[in-house]
Amino acid sequence: GISFNWTGSGHSILVKIGVIGLGYVGLPLVIQFAKSGVSVLGLDIDETKVESINAGESYIRHIPSGEIKALQKDGKIEASGDFSRVRELDAVLICVPTPLNPGNEPDLSYVLETGNSIAPHLTAGVVVVLESTTYPGTTEDELRPILEKGSRMKAGKDFYLAYSPEREDPGNPQSQVGRVPKVVGGFTPTCCSRAEAVYKVAVETLVPVSSCRVAEASKLLENVFRGVNIALVNELKLVLDEMNIDVWEVIQAASTKPYGFMPFYPGPGLGGHCIPIDPFYLAWKARQSGRETRFIELAGEINSSMPAHVVNQCAKALGDNTESLTGKRVLVIGLAYKADVDDCRESPALSIMDSLQKRGAHVDYYDPYIPIVPQTRSHATLAGLESVTWEESCISSYDLAIIVTAHSRVNWKQLDDWVGRVVDTRNVMARAGISSQKICKA
Repeated sequence: GISFNWTGSGHSILVKIGVIGLGYVGLPLVIQFAKSGVSVLGLDIDETKVESINAGESYIRHIPSGEIKALQKDGKIEASGDFSRVRELDAVLICVPTPLNPGNEPDLSYVLETGNSIAPHLTAGVVVVLESTTYPGTTEDELRPILEKGSRMKAGKDFYLAYSPEREDPGNPQSQVGRVPKVVGGFTPTCCSRAEAVYKVAVETLVPVSSCRVAEASKLLENVFRGVNIALVNELKLVLDEMNIDVWEVIQAASTKPYGFMPFYPGPGLGGHCIPIDPFYLAWKARQSGRETRFIELAGEINSSMPAHVVNQCAKALGDNTESLTGKRVLVIGLAYKADVDDCRESPALSIMDSLQKRGAHVDYYDPYIPIVPQTRSHATLAGLESVTWEESCISSYDLAIIVTAHSRVNWKQLDDWVGRVVDTRNVMARAGISSQKICKA
């Protein structure tokens, strides 16, 4: 294992780190620490994830099984569902979901349940870091009391508490845990320095800030920034469509300016765990402080309206009346929220499919990375639906195809040849050099 000196402590310890939550954020973190020579224990309530890791198998498409198998074989990685093993650890990194409840308010149940599960097993001197995206004050005001009560220790004195937001971007080769700068904020200055000592083992660049709240707010700013700018181009697209101007050409032209402009692109709606959810966390916290976030909430409304716009464009592509989708066979291309990943959390494809069904269409989907629609809280009727096969006899049976996700493995020329109408929400056909009367941009 790796040993190092705690800042100012004058003694070395052998490091064993635990990561709670072995999903798209937690598993890459496990691998990065293990590659850095640290012994890592992954903890999760999902037995299938635990069994997969202990068998050296990956359940995330862009993470190769060989990587896990080699580290597992070397004894660097182990997974368990036994949270009492937290007593073995020098640091605990919490990477559990922070979704919204049905009223679009923060749901901290996973974070708080994790706190209750680990608190009785915390040992003196342990470092606890929350990585889950959340509103400012969560680490200090929500998680800390649970940990202190359950452990009978005080944060900043007996154990060390910090917040360090995840910056995972699945499928993006630039998103490498060890190379993306890591913001770290502690409950106390010592908490921050201890958390820095942990991350320094595996991450090249650390960005310490003055508090957990600053670190929490920085993560929300990153994603609200993207959400607001995507809403801007989505609204601009609707306006320019009425003027018969191609928004994609406009963005390309504006992008030639070497300063003062950053390109964002329109789409069928927001997906993934962060951008559709994080603005609601900030808006909720602002209301608790007596403030409104009108700009952010307006952006959310615009982005949330895009799936309905896409469905209306489908109706227009097939006929002028609002009932034109009744009885039509519609194929959604791409269930994932972004290209070349197997993650469909909050994907606009699900909302589009739901709306199409309600408008009377027969709906199927094709996604080379997602063979079956998983169970979701908001789209239960779609659960269990299987991806169709990519064969001419199958694809040509549909009246319309909607491109929701621009997977690189899809043969767009075949799609154009096989289907009578194509609604393109990602400008894929134009980028592939395919132009025909049957293509409608949405």
